[in-house]
Amino acid sequence: MDKNTLFSSFGKWVAPINIVKLQQRIEETDQDKYVKKLTTKAYLLLFLHAHLQQREGLRAIADDVLSKEFQQELGLSSISPAQLSRKNNRVDPALLEEIFVDLVQQIQKASGNTYSLRKDIKIIDSTTIGLCLQKYKWATFRKTKAGIKIHLRLVFANQQDVYPEKITLTCAKANDRTQMEALIDEIGAMFVFDRGYVDYEKFDEYTDKGIFFASRLKENAQIRHLYAFPLPAESSVLSDSMILLGTPQKRIDNVLRLIETLDSKGNLIRIVTNRFDLEAEELSDIYRWRWQIELFFKWIK
Repeated sequence: MDKNTLFSSFGKWVAPINIVKLQQRIEETDQDKYVKKLTTKAYLLLFLHAHLQQREGLRAIADDVLSKEFQQELGLSSISPAQLSRKNNRVDPALLEEIFVDLVQQIQKASGNTYSLRKDIKIIDSTTIGLCLQKYKWATFRKTKAGIKIHLRLVFANQQDVYPEKITLTCAKANDRTQMEALIDEIGAMFVFDRGYVDYEKFDEYTDKGIFFASRLKENAQIRHLYAFPLPAESSVLSDSMILLGTPQKRIDNVLRLIETLDSKGNLIRIVTNRFDLEAEELSDIYRWRWQIELFFKWIK
């Protein structure tokens, strides 16, 4: 960051944000025109700090400004919850999206030379964010509820750390499969998702294009076993088979692979994939990595 770096560890945390580029975009879009107090930069830093400190509301965020360090760095002596609310409504989401894209590109550049099995794994899932029905009637998805759905693609920066690579937003009642085309689009990558994304036509399309996938099968899936692959005696995988998926009237054209294993609670998991070059244990582990996106959703909520 520039010479106005924030105090303590928070300054290091926000340092990758290109404040100079952000300020240029703010000026180009007149985002802070007529703003006398809460600038977009101050807003961004204040809300990022609130997120890290797990503040539960605008009043708690406003109280942070009472800190002398924040007053100096943000140029604010006080702020009200109402002012924060108005600013939050007026900030152009496109500016925040540009920050997101820039940070993702930095992560990709920093982790691009590190090879591991996780490098080309992309986890797909969605989560619903509830909204006030009276205020957001356009987002109605139940009689008494409104909401939006975040459709997310999560990837690994290294062996432990993950970050969101791509996001789409829809109304909460939108089916997950409507976003498969937007999120599953890279030849050579491997996409991991749950039963909500099972689509036989898409499975054939991905296999023909060279897009790899691993998905949990629905319980009522029609399976025809063609060949059982041998497993090591110590394997935690129960079975590894080559299969045809679907009924004779509606069947996937390509041959797929079925891995059967147990989850941590002893429940049977059936994983279908079009990848035959990995060991059964590796495929079982890859599907278990899908839990990272559940942890990420829990964190952002």
